[in-house]
Amino acid sequence: MKMVAPWTRFYSNSCCLCCHVRTGTILLGVWYLIINAVVLLILLSALADPDQYHFSSSELGGDFEFMDDANMCIAIAISLLMILICAMATYGAYKQRAAWIIPFFCYQIFDFALNTLVAVTVLVYPNSIQEYIRQLPPNFPYREDIMSVNPTCLVLIILLFISIILTFKGYLISCVWNCYRYINGRNSSDVLVYVTSNDTTVLLPPYDDAAVNGTAKEPPPPYVSA
Repeated sequence: MKMVAPWTRFYSNSCCLCCHVRTGTILLGVWYLIINAVVLLILLSALADPDQYHFSSSELGGDFEFMDDANMCIAIAISLLMILICAMATYGAYKQRAAWIIPFFCYQIFDFALNTLVAVTVLVYPNSIQEYIRQLPPNFPYREDIMSVNPTCLVLIILLFISIILTFKGYLISCVWNCYRYINGRNSSDVLVYVTSNDTTVLLPPYDDAAVNGTAKEPPPPYVSA
């Protein structure tokens, strides 16, 4: 009996119950690309007009600057890096190059780990939520309504919300991983192995490449009866 790894049971060529994992990875890469491009435009506009993101003491109870120049430059660099990673994933899924998808897959794992740490922090230190809400500005929307909620119910609501996010992110990670495996399997199946009689192995190119690069043979002459 052939042994199968446990993680291969979750392998599928379809995602979202309607499209191929390659198409889903392309759409996901484009979506992340658009989001990070919008964030980059907002950061660039904030860097060009810093007064727009500066709040007075009457608004926040103290002189507070949303982001200084150093943090703004770091955020812009991160946005540019994310745009590059998303573009690489989109290109890799479109051109069927599995290595280009790895940086985007690593980013998904890192993002999932951060959200998991947030959930663990909320579960271990439930009082940190109330302390964080108290530190919000007095004119923050729905601040008083959130403070009036039972702390236990508030923790459960936040944990439920984070669990839904983690489930969705885990599904997206599985889609990208299945796309990576699909492209790897497709590329490996395109190479044929021919073993000669003297135990030497020759790698043959794919049929399509051989048909394009090779010269077409002339058909044999028609048979003429004597």
